[in-house]
Parts: sequence; C-alpha cells; structure tokens
Amino acid sequence: MRRHVLLAMSLLVLSACGRAPAPPPAPPASAAPSLAAYFKPDVGVDTAGVRLVPIQTPKGSFKVWTKRFGSNPRIKLLLLHGGPGATHEYFEALERFLGTEGIELIYYDQLGSAYSDQPKDASLWTIERFVDEVEQVRQALGLTKDDFYLLGHSWGGILATEYALAHQQQLKGLVISNMMMSSPDYNRYASDVLAKGMDPAVVKEVKELEKKGEYESPRYMELLLPNFYAKHICRLPEWPDAVMRAFGKLNKQVYVLMQGPSEFGLSGRLEKWDRKADLGTISVPTLVIGATHDTMDPEHMRWVSSQLKHGSFLLCPEGSHMAMWDDQRTYAAGLVRFLKEVDAGKISVAF
Repeated sequence: MRRHVLLAMSLLVLSACGRAPAPPPAPPASAAPSLAAYFKPDVGVDTAGVRLVPIQTPKGSFKVWTKRFGSNPRIKLLLLHGGPGATHEYFEALERFLGTEGIELIYYDQLGSAYSDQPKDASLWTIERFVDEVEQVRQALGLTKDDFYLLGHSWGGILATEYALAHQQQLKGLVISNMMMSSPDYNRYASDVLAKGMDPAVVKEVKELEKKGEYESPRYMELLLPNFYAKHICRLPEWPDAVMRAFGKLNKQVYVLMQGPSEFGLSGRLEKWDRKADLGTISVPTLVIGATHDTMDPEHMRWVSSQLKHGSFLLCPEGSHMAMWDDQRTYAAGLVRFLKEVDAGKISVAF
C-alpha cells in the first residue's frame, strides 16, 4: 500500500514538473503601465507616435498632425496649444514630468498650425469649426470618457472650454491653463493692470505704433520684448528652444484674424468672447491653472474655478503665461496630481 502511495506522489510531482509555470498575477487596474507597455511600438512601421488625422470641414478635407508620447490605458492627455496658430512644441516642457508618472501625452497641431495643413480660407477660423475639429481628432484617436483628458493653454483654453460646453460627456477631466473666460475682462486687465505696471513712456510709444498700424515695426518688438514679454510671457532669462520654435512658426494670418495684432488686448474674432455665465454647466472635474505674473489675471482664474461644478485651482507663484516653463515644477506637479486623483475617482483636488 505504501509503495502505491509513493508511486502516485511521484507521478504527481513529475506531472507538475512537466507543466508550464503558472503566469504571474495580473497587475491591479490602478497600476501604472509598465515601461514596455508605455513605449509600445506602433503596429507595423514605427512612426514614433506620429499620426496625420484627416478632418472634414466646410471647405474640404485636410490633415492635422498628432503625436502620442507614451501609452496609458486610463490617462490620455490631449494638448491644445495657444495662438491661435502656434504649435504643440512648447508643451515639450511636460514630457519628463508626465512621462515618469506613466501619463500619456498627445501632441496636436490645430489646422493652420505648422505641422498640419495650412489652408488660406479665412472662413475656417471660427471657434465652432475648431471645436468640431477637436471632436473629429478625439474620434480618430479613439479617446473616450474612460481615458480622455483635455488641456487647453491660452487660446487653447478657450477652445477646451468650448469643447467641454459642447461635448463634456466625452471627457474624463479638463484643464484650463492660463486663459481668462472673458475677452472683455482680459482687455480691462491688460489696460488697467498690465499697462500701468510698465514705464509710461514705453506704453505711450507702443500705443502710438499701434495707432499707426506698425505692428511689424522692429521698434514695436524692441519695446515689447523687455517690458512685456520678459515679464509676462516667459520670465526665464533665456527662452527655451521649444518656445522659440513654437512662436517662430506662428501662423499670423490665423493669429491676427482671431486674436488681433495687439498684445494689449483682443480685437479680432475673439474680441467679444465671454463664457462666464456658462461655467456652471461644466460638470466634468476641471483644473484651472493661473500664474502670478501672467498676462491673465490670476484672481479671475481662481474665481473661474469656483464657478465650475467640480473646479480646482492651481496657482504658479513664480510663473507667467508660460508657467509650464518658468514655474515648471509647480505646474507639472499640480497637473500630475490632478490627473492621478481624478483617475482615482476624486472630482476636485485641493492645492
């Protein structure tokens, strides 16, 4: 009898040794993607994450440029650049900070911007058409309410707000960065606060040049660079290459038509834009980012966060309009925290 038991045990051991080892347990749903998964290659030829997305407009079909940086099944952050007519490039400030946290970035140049098609038809440059473009990009990239976060900076903040008002059911989270929710309020802030903080002689000469329409005059930029740009756009002593590339490719046709030629106020198609009364209808978790030295009133930005159903506010005390560069760690750490806490189920974050 004992010999039969030993034989049976031996057969069981041999059988177990012949089987493949059991697979490791699957990681919990909340775990960050592995390094291999985060940098998974494209199917077929590796395009480094670049994809040209076809979009339909009233003036025909065009292509817009997108690029995925990393891969995360639950946090996909689509970036809307400023201008209008700038490029995605200044968002490169976020790569290391968000990449090390396993957060997926999606760069995107809007129609009319450097790496996308640049049609000349002025009728294309409207808020409504840009909103429809973002929705077409979302659909093409397969973004859903389970993973889709949208960050809009400057003009991109206007676009992100308008997208949320039209399609918030598609969003998991929203970020409005460095953009007031009223063009008239911005114009008053530029006149009553920013201009009064400058040398009166400089303001006088700038206004005279603007009155003459000499926006392309070398003197105009000579005055603005040290007295306005260096104080309120980017406060770093040497502007990063990514910022210079983004501004260097600015599509002035789109920019001037929508924003206007002056840096001291909006005078184009965005001149009367105001969504303050509609903020309460946005129920998706939303982070509003302001900066102490910004062209945009930081207290207005704080107020905006209080008007949203689930608003949070992050202040970058050392930052200006490009706070992702000149108050980089505050900006990036706050953004990461918001994305991760919303992913974990929170609807607002206290900073």
